[in-house]
Amino acid sequence: MSTGTKGKNTIQVIDLPVIGMTCANCARTVERSLIRKVPGVKSATVNLAAETVHVEFDPSEATFDTLADAVEKSGYTLVIPKAGEQIQDEEQTARQAEIQRERKALFIGILFTVPLFVLSMARDFSLIGLWTHEQWVKWLFLALATPVQFYTGRGFYTGGFKSIRNLSANMDVLVALGSSTAYFYSVALLLLPGLGSHVYFETSAMIITLIKIGKLLEAKAKGQASQAIRRLMDLAPVVAHIEKDGVERDIPAEKVKSGDTVVIRPGERIPVDGIVLSGQSAVDESMMTGESIPVDKSKDDNVFGATINMQGRLKIRATGVGSETALAQIIRLVSAAQGSKAPIQRLADRVSAIFVPAIILLSVLTFTIWWIVGGDFVPAMIRMVAVLVIACPCALGLATPTAVMVGSGKGASMGILFKNSETLEAAHRLTVIMFDKTGTITMGKPVLTDWIPLVESRETDLSLIAGAETGSEHPLSRAVVNGAKDRGLTITEPLNFRALAGKGIEAEVNGHSVFVGSVDWIRSKYIINDNILKQINMLLNNGKTVILGVVDNSIAGIIGVSDEIKPDAEQTIRGIKELGIEPVMLTGDSKNAAQAIAMKAGIKTVVAEILPDQKESVVRDFQGRGEYVGMVGDGINDSPALARADVGIAIGTGTDIAMEASDITLVGGELKGVYRAIRLSHATMRTIKQNLFWAFFYNVALIPVAAGVLHTFTFIPGFIRDLHPAMAAGAMALSSVTVVMNSLRLGKRAF
Repeated sequence: MSTGTKGKNTIQVIDLPVIGMTCANCARTVERSLIRKVPGVKSATVNLAAETVHVEFDPSEATFDTLADAVEKSGYTLVIPKAGEQIQDEEQTARQAEIQRERKALFIGILFTVPLFVLSMARDFSLIGLWTHEQWVKWLFLALATPVQFYTGRGFYTGGFKSIRNLSANMDVLVALGSSTAYFYSVALLLLPGLGSHVYFETSAMIITLIKIGKLLEAKAKGQASQAIRRLMDLAPVVAHIEKDGVERDIPAEKVKSGDTVVIRPGERIPVDGIVLSGQSAVDESMMTGESIPVDKSKDDNVFGATINMQGRLKIRATGVGSETALAQIIRLVSAAQGSKAPIQRLADRVSAIFVPAIILLSVLTFTIWWIVGGDFVPAMIRMVAVLVIACPCALGLATPTAVMVGSGKGASMGILFKNSETLEAAHRLTVIMFDKTGTITMGKPVLTDWIPLVESRETDLSLIAGAETGSEHPLSRAVVNGAKDRGLTITEPLNFRALAGKGIEAEVNGHSVFVGSVDWIRSKYIINDNILKQINMLLNNGKTVILGVVDNSIAGIIGVSDEIKPDAEQTIRGIKELGIEPVMLTGDSKNAAQAIAMKAGIKTVVAEILPDQKESVVRDFQGRGEYVGMVGDGINDSPALARADVGIAIGTGTDIAMEASDITLVGGELKGVYRAIRLSHATMRTIKQNLFWAFFYNVALIPVAAGVLHTFTFIPGFIRDLHPAMAAGAMALSSVTVVMNSLRLGKRAF
């Protein structure tokens, strides 16, 4: 369950478990009951696969009790939170109780159906003597069938009655009508032998028992489909070691407060989000990012709850606790995505709404035609029962939500978070993806790439230049200092440091006068010969930022600084192209610098020298050409473009504002997550279409068979030409299981 608020805390948003739903019409009934019968409910969306309802309501008008009462009257059970108890525990208890009841009912069904079926088949094929045709054997069949009909099948009667009472018709109605027809016709034959001699008690019992078996298999498969959130919840540690006044003590993890000092020992999961105060370690963040390589952590680094401290002892200051942890936010995002309805589901919902009434009419028509044409009541009745039983809308109702659940859960395990199922569907339609350059395609951290000394035997001048740069916090200065350190040079703090805005810096280092700055500034003070200009232009053409260093009034060297592309950028762009999507790069940098980076990444289309607010205009221009546009960014200045795009994708290492504006969040910050997210969207949509195809095909193909259209084709085996209702029940149960199992294949694929 997830909760939240909208607006000024006037609307409460919550996901609540629902017990007892069996098909898409059940879901519609629950939604309609909440929206129409409970004042204050703004919206209600059922996820049939997860068996939950997402409700937005005004708590001043509606309460949990009124919500539960409306659902109860519609024939189902809403699990609501109680004071001091976890909703997950209540849901688990309610579902376990429901499963136990269903298993007990199924046990009774099997216990009585098996001997009934064996005796009936022995009678029909004359395997054990004529005594099976005696009247008392028929009464024995009644005795065996009755517990199955009214104990094992009780849920179909109660569910069907409540469905009809709510002016709807669900799967329970079809099963109850089909099994009751066979059962009560057989009872009539017992009481009035003149009507006929062959009873069909085994048919009614087999229908109910086989469907019960199918529903339990379906429930088990759906449980696997919804494991993603449960696995995430199970990751959170229950105990935290906090330190106060030098003393460590253990407390429940949910009791940790922001600002507390928390100690994490090697091998333990980190209980809360925080900032490292002391210690060094490698942390396994794979549950968040999908990347198996541990991340090194030291003082001032961020750590996240539920990740694993692999080696050293860490001491952190808690910054995110309880519902504010990154894990809690991920769980809320995954829950919201799994609970929302994808646009493609609307077709199945519209079909399901009219499906059951249409099937009832079709079954009556089948019965009437065969009775008139054949003149025999029994075959007409059997075909009517087969049509009723085989035409269940369960597979249609499960086709989309099960695939969405598995797809969004798979995404979460890879560090890809979809805001809703509409996004999961929309991503596969992208024709253009726009990338912000700095921090998205590039690392976002300038590095020293080139040092070209201009004075013979004076390469150590770089140490003097770096010493002068230590007085500046400019990103380019940091790049020079770090580059010198990486080269093993000794760096001395400067004296008489002075920064000149837009030009450079000047200082004294180890008795030497040092100037470091832009080419234009140095050129205004010193003569730059053609050889130096040639080397400067070469660096500029390669997309480098060039600065010059002057030591003791002589140009000592040329420094090239570049923001390197991410290691996975080229591979990501290549993969996106293979999907038929055009990559575009947006940047405020110069055209030369932008083209150099784009060339390395493999991007042909570049829009350079644009202001942050112009990125949104570029997105709009491409949309005006009929393109379906995705935007990938990581900064506040990307937020308008992310919001304008058809699908906004935020790099998770960026700002919270960018992630709020986006539809997809890449938790780990790896650019390849863009490619993986789109592939996952393609695979999910392919699975949904497969599910819907087979669900529709199943009904289109088998309903006519059940109605007897193959009866005259004598070369076809009899059990197919004249489909027995028991086989129809088995086929119906199998269809739902097949759809769920097909969705589960998504979770086993690599992306």
